[in-house]
Amino acid sequence: MMVLFLALSAALLALPGQAPPPSAVSLHAPWEALLRAHVRDGLVDYDALERSPEFPKYLQALSAARLEGRSKDDQLAFWINAYNAYTIELINKHHERDSIRNINKLLGLISTKGPWSEPIVRAAGRLLTLDEVEHNIIRREFKEPRIHMALVCAAMSCPPLRYEAYEGANLDQQLHDQTRIFLRERSSANQLDLLTQTLRLSKIFDWYRSDFGAGERALQTFVAPYFPGEAEQAALASKKLKIQFTEYEWGLNIQNQGRKK
Repeated sequence: MMVLFLALSAALLALPGQAPPPSAVSLHAPWEALLRAHVRDGLVDYDALERSPEFPKYLQALSAARLEGRSKDDQLAFWINAYNAYTIELINKHHERDSIRNINKLLGLISTKGPWSEPIVRAAGRLLTLDEVEHNIIRREFKEPRIHMALVCAAMSCPPLRYEAYEGANLDQQLHDQTRIFLRERSSANQLDLLTQTLRLSKIFDWYRSDFGAGERALQTFVAPYFPGEAEQAALASKKLKIQFTEYEWGLNIQNQGRKK
């Protein structure tokens, strides 16, 4: 009888129109609500997030979270969300509205203690820099090249910030979709010119080329699924293309209405 009672109780908790049980509410649900409210076309309303009482609450939740026993996908989604959220926190902490590279400059130059070396990320009981999250945790532990389309460093040439939080249950689909968006829909930095047999790619692929495999041919193999045309597929599969890396625009990925006058 006790088993039947528990089963009926679980079914009632899942009825449409009722709030899910607390354990079913994602840690990242507040982050998703913030993204949907304050991100448009990949651009961020930094002023609104600076004013939002919900944003520091989400950061506090990241700090208190524990990852023991979580799946690898859950852990990777956690660190991607933490990186993107704390990048925004870094921008707002310094009240920067032109470029992330202006933060912690020394004599007008980016110093070794630049924006990505400031210990600002409080997550899973740790205090980390953005560099440590990206290089020591995400790249080293997960070895997933598509993360480079998900981590948003607050620049115009970065991949666009999604309207939704990354979640372990949907992570593979989200990373695939995010890579497709960056390569084919939202960035003029990535183009295949069949006439000149030239593949133009974001500098991201140059900076992190080892993550995509050995040699330039590996870059062709990685991007091929995201260029659906038959002629493009044939060129990427059968020919050694000339690869060029496009200039990176470091201007802040800010909405015009969010810019302070």
